Amino acid sequence: MSKIPFNKPPFLGNEFEYMRTAINSGHISGDGDFTRRCSTALEELIGAQKVLLTTSCTHALEMAALLLDIQPGDEVIFPSFTFVSTVNAFVLRGARPVFADIHADTLNLDESQLERLLSPRTRAVVPVHYAGVGCEIDPILSFARQHGLEVVEDNAHGLTGTYKGKALGSFGCMATQSFHETKNFSCGEGGALVINDPSYIERAEIIREKGTNRSRFFRGMVDKYTWVDIGSSYLPSDMLAAYLWAQLEQRQAIQARRKQIWEKYDDALRDWVARNGVRQPFIPPDRGQAYHMYYLLFPSLAQRQAFIARLKEQEILSVFHYLPLHLSDMGLRYGGKAGDCPVTERVSDQLVRLPFFYNLTDAEQDRVIEAVLSQSI
Repeated sequence: MSKIPFNKPPFLGNEFEYMRTAINSGHISGDGDFTRRCSTALEELIGAQKVLLTTSCTHALEMAALLLDIQPGDEVIFPSFTFVSTVNAFVLRGARPVFADIHADTLNLDESQLERLLSPRTRAVVPVHYAGVGCEIDPILSFARQHGLEVVEDNAHGLTGTYKGKALGSFGCMATQSFHETKNFSCGEGGALVINDPSYIERAEIIREKGTNRSRFFRGMVDKYTWVDIGSSYLPSDMLAAYLWAQLEQRQAIQARRKQIWEKYDDALRDWVARNGVRQPFIPPDRGQAYHMYYLLFPSLAQRQAFIARLKEQEILSVFHYLPLHLSDMGLRYGGKAGDCPVTERVSDQLVRLPFFYNLTDAEQDRVIEAVLSQSI
């Protein structure tokens, strides 16, 4: 019996050809032809003022923290149920993370908690569109405007998702994307900074180019470029962009297949979850999801772990997800304690993700479904 992994990086077929084209062009460093193609496609898809490809979503988040001029002692509000990169990027600038709990249905940041988490030092809110299902963006934006805060969307899961018909990633002053191998579209490691407020564009180009005005030089706006600001090297190789372009140009086919896989899981497991007290993902009617993952929520940690173990016995890899950041070693150093985010603490023990990737075959998915249906919780 062959093993069914949790994930396989997506592969469409033109990746090698485009990487070969990049090599033959003699330009394999950043901002080559394939980088521009990807950026333009993402700007059109999201409706953004500017999209800058980066070496990772982590680096895009770091750029956002730099652009917001986060200073030591500033506070930024995050959901505790997220990946560490969301928070680390701002902590690196000296920010103190303030952790919010999540909604029990969508597993997204609970905006009703923002008021009590606000302090005179609060600078920004960073919501995460978990599983590619949009947060309650309207009240988050309203709260931010009322208190003079910025909103940066961590949209690592959410590319192609929508909130009330508008693309996720288009609401905050900035948003970040991931093209890690686990994402819908991938180049192994990669990301993008999405800029919706044009006042950030020029400095973002400088920060991304090691603090130099190199981009202005190549546009003929200055006769030489020099060091003008802090920054780092956040540009991905054009070979990585070539790999990514092979996927972005086929984004409709990728998303159609992922939708098919997601809906097959959802339909096939509906009666089983009802009998066993397990929960399926909840998609509010005004959200268009990105079909990033398919998860189940079990009544208890013991039942979740037993389920994972039984699938593993059948050569099927299923995995849990985030641990509560407020209870991590670093989170405790910032004042986190048990009970601060009870929904996060409960969901972290309950959630399991099923194998879900573009190249998952019908036969493989049928095996997963059969293995699930054979279990009693």
